[in-house]
Amino acid sequence: MNGTVINPLLIPIVGTIAGTLMIVAIVGIVYWYKAREKELQFHQDLRVREMEHQRKLKELDVELEKAKARQSTEKVAS
Repeated sequence: MNGTVINPLLIPIVGTIAGTLMIVAIVGIVYWYKAREKELQFHQDLRVREMEHQRKLKELDVELEKAKARQSTEKVAS
């Protein structure tokens, strides 16, 4: 040996701590992945709702223009 002595009680303690940290890291990664997935789903749903809202607004604009056109033709015909 070159003068380095490792305490035999230190090996199981370090192993236990390292194993626990590995489990905590894996669980943390899984929870982060699930949270990210939910966040992306939420953003996708929000975007779909926004696009539907924009489509409804365009339909209302078309209806408004039709009503204005009818009103102007009625005024001209009177």
